[in-house]
Amino acid sequence: MAKRIEATDVTAYYGGFKAIENINLTVEPKTVTALIGPSGCGKSTFLRSINRMHEVLPGARVEGSLTIDNQDIYDRDVDVTAVRRMIGMVFQRPNPFPTMSIFENVVAGLRLNGVRRKSILEEAAEKALRSANLWDEVKDRLGKPGAGLSGGQQQRLCIARTIAVEPQVVLMDEPCSALDPISTLAIEDLMFQLKDKFTIIIVTHNMQQAARVSDRTAFFSIEKTGDPGRLIEYDNTQKIFSNPSQKKTEDYITGRFG
Repeated sequence: MAKRIEATDVTAYYGGFKAIENINLTVEPKTVTALIGPSGCGKSTFLRSINRMHEVLPGARVEGSLTIDNQDIYDRDVDVTAVRRMIGMVFQRPNPFPTMSIFENVVAGLRLNGVRRKSILEEAAEKALRSANLWDEVKDRLGKPGAGLSGGQQQRLCIARTIAVEPQVVLMDEPCSALDPISTLAIEDLMFQLKDKFTIIIVTHNMQQAARVSDRTAFFSIEKTGDPGRLIEYDNTQKIFSNPSQKKTEDYITGRFG
C-alpha cells in the first residue's frame, strides 16, 4: 500500500555543514514527485533523509519531522531496518550485485529478510521482473550474471530488486542519468505503471523528464555556494512548468541559471 509522506521543517547536516533547511512538503500516495534544482542544492540529501540513509554518514543528522502515514520515522522507537524495507531506493548508476545471477539479484532482499522457500522466491522474482518490464527479456537466462545485462536492463533489474520486497515508497536518485534515450524512455514508462502501487519520488536534472513523468514538482535552490538548500516552490508539475509562482523557479526551468 502506497504511503503519504510529510516533511515538516526538515533540516539536514553533514557535521557542521547545513545541507538543507526547513523543508516542508507533502507527497500523496500513488503519485510521482520530481525534485529539481541546481547541483548542490540538497535534492539527494532530502531524498536520502526519507529512508534514513543520510544518517549512515559520519556526523550526519536530520532535524524536524518526517512522517510516513503519520508515523515519524525518526522516532527513537522506530526500527531503521523496517523503514528502509518500506522505502526502497534506486541509485544513479545501475548497481546489480556483480557475482549474483539475475534471479539472485532480484531475490537478494527477500533472502536477507529470511525467505527461503524456492516457490515463494520464484513467484516473487517473476512478479518483480514483470513489474519492471524485464521478464520477457531475461526469463530464459535467469541464471546468467546480472552484470551481463545492458545498462538500461541493469537499471530495471535494480528496480525489480527494489520492488521485490514490496516497499510502499520508491525513491529514485537520477535513475536515468547514465542511460541512453531508449533506456530512459523504458524507465519513464515504468514509472507510470509503478505509481499505481507505490509512492515515487525522483531526483532529476532533466527538466523534460520531470515534466513528462511527475504529478508534482519541488524546486530546490541555494542563494550561494555554502548556503543550505531550500525549497523554493512545490506545486502541480503543469503549473511549475507553465506558470510558476516564483521568478527563481521560472529562471531555472527556462535555463537562465543552473
